[in-house]
Amino acid sequence: MPSLQSIRGVFGILVTLVATAVAPAHASPAPVSVSYGSLAFTPCTLSQAGQAQTVSARCATLRVPEDRSVTNGRTIELALAWVPSSAKSPATDPVVMLAGGPGQSALEAFPTAYPAFRDILRQRHVLLVDQRGAGKSNPLECPRTLNDEALRLLDTAGPDEARRLTAACLQELGPNVDVRAYTTSAYVDDLEDVRRALDIAQVNLVGVSYGTRVGLEYLRRHPKAVRSVVLDSVVPPPLFLGNEHAKNLEAAVAAQFERCTADPECTRRFGSPRTRLDDLLQQLHEHPRTVAYRDPLTNEARQDEFSDVALASVVRFYSYAPQLFGMLPMLLNEAANGQFENLMAQSRMMEQLIGEQIYVPLQLSVMCAEDAPGMRSDPADAGTILGTEFVDYTLAQCAAWPHGTMPKDFHEAVKSGNPVLLLSGELDPVTPPRYGDEVQRTLPNSKHFVFRGQGHGVMGVGCGPRLVAEFIAAADARALDAQCLDQLQPAPPFGGSYGWDP
Repeated sequence: MPSLQSIRGVFGILVTLVATAVAPAHASPAPVSVSYGSLAFTPCTLSQAGQAQTVSARCATLRVPEDRSVTNGRTIELALAWVPSSAKSPATDPVVMLAGGPGQSALEAFPTAYPAFRDILRQRHVLLVDQRGAGKSNPLECPRTLNDEALRLLDTAGPDEARRLTAACLQELGPNVDVRAYTTSAYVDDLEDVRRALDIAQVNLVGVSYGTRVGLEYLRRHPKAVRSVVLDSVVPPPLFLGNEHAKNLEAAVAAQFERCTADPECTRRFGSPRTRLDDLLQQLHEHPRTVAYRDPLTNEARQDEFSDVALASVVRFYSYAPQLFGMLPMLLNEAANGQFENLMAQSRMMEQLIGEQIYVPLQLSVMCAEDAPGMRSDPADAGTILGTEFVDYTLAQCAAWPHGTMPKDFHEAVKSGNPVLLLSGELDPVTPPRYGDEVQRTLPNSKHFVFRGQGHGVMGVGCGPRLVAEFIAAADARALDAQCLDQLQPAPPFGGSYGWDP
């Protein structure tokens, strides 16, 4: 059974971990306080817990109603960051980065995403707005209820325990927080309030994963305020997130394991990774293993239980990044021979790093309002890596979580003539290229590029940063020359502890 820990890192997370290894700090010092529109910005440094990268910026806040339908009701504070362009005369229309999740902080995510925005910053400022409920925008957190120990115990518990913990989290938040007001539509309204407060005529939107849902919804509501849109790893509006997770993961894992099967050396050394995976999932379901190992972040000696759910989570999140997925043939082969230490360490690392990036109550508010109403458990998914548990657990959680509302056309396709660039990874396990194709059908002024051999979140790969910057500069996707994408090489089909091991 999957825990809230495995549920909460749905989109746009593991790619950030891959980028961490190569993301330099943005060294340009922020000048003294400046004003944009009616807001005063002061120097600040963007960072994320556990990560070394930092970015100099200017920060401000804006108060908005928690519930816009209530006159003189409670207000909350939004956190904003303005990352200044290096251009002497930057364009007046900034780029707004929309983070993934749902539940990720834009201000916290940007330092590791910075390399993908380097070319953009040579032309334009970048504006970041933490979604309400995340980061510093009135964050929703349940540190007592959703502690590491409680989340780990859920691995062997059922939906009833997930429902109980969810109800306890709601109680911990207290009566002053209306979780129904933390939805995509509310975030879109917040973004529009920010744009008006800054006195900006138009913005360029860059959304990644769940951020593409936000970008499309903003485009639907405020088309005249949008100059261009970049959608990386696209979520189609008609999709109820979760219904196709199991099938998409199976397809991506099959495609990536096939690359090992087609390589004689990979097969010789590691056999059939899929066979080993299926055997291990069955064994661990019947008899979870107690594993002594070293914590990969602290080097602390630990002893924890490794279950079929923990293994499925490693496979799932590694499938987001083929560079990491190449380690699985080796790790599965080790486990098949009784050596679980490395797999256990990888599971522990993801539990720590990914969990720190997602604000779970916000994720629940978004999914319970927008996705749970259309979620259906498919018996055909029962024999897959993910099984039906993602849907089962989400529905159990949402039974205890108050639901917000969404506009009647929220799940209808967005139709727009605005310039839009869509990007997909060929091996994406959660937002496959067909999603980009679907969204493009109602966007006549758009272009869709598929990055060969890549996974989830691709704008930072290869010539992606240059293509995105060129598109935003010209606001014309159809004129882009994307021949550079032909030079992309898939990650090696297998590797060792220190990278590719031919």
